[in-house]
Amino acid sequence: MALRPDEFYDHAVAVADSERRLPLARMTGWEISPFEPDGLRVAPLRPPVLPEPTRHGEDPSDCNACRDRDEGIWINDHWRLVRIPGVGVPLVLMLYPRDHYDMADLPDELAAELGLLSTRIVRHMQALPHISRAHVYRIGDGGAHLHVWFFARPEGQAQLWGSWLVVWDDLLPEYPADVAEADAEIVADALVACHGGHRSPTSEPAA
Repeated sequence: MALRPDEFYDHAVAVADSERRLPLARMTGWEISPFEPDGLRVAPLRPPVLPEPTRHGEDPSDCNACRDRDEGIWINDHWRLVRIPGVGVPLVLMLYPRDHYDMADLPDELAAELGLLSTRIVRHMQALPHISRAHVYRIGDGGAHLHVWFFARPEGQAQLWGSWLVVWDDLLPEYPADVAEADAEIVADALVACHGGHRSPTSEPAA
């Protein structure tokens, strides 16, 4: 059984300093880190807050993802794919179920399609010129409607490898939107060819 919230907090701060600051992560010493360790310090670890804040979309009637269920660059009966604008890496796509599900309550048939779709999206993103990898992320702390991220890593940028990619994305200048849109359309066309569904006019999700 996992530690209770208070037990987890006590366990963590046992190795913290007098201000509840944990030691720097080993990751900050990796050569792919966007930060130099000198001068960095960890924010104080705050005590647990219960109950946790309500995520956006816990009530489907107030869910932006449900409201936008017909928008995206590619759509089929169950899923839609959108391009995320304003990013620093070459391409960021997000896959949503069109109906209101989170990962844990996704029906088995949609879970199976999620696996196949994720593989195909990665395959088509990595087939784009000058893209080396497509990273896949599912977080879910901020939104109750399942959303899966796909980040394209640019070729040759070894410093952008691995788990720091999303941080680098936030630091880099905005990637040219016309280039990203053209690449997103290539991925959407490839999905239509291999998975069915249809292209939809490029749309940007609401902030």
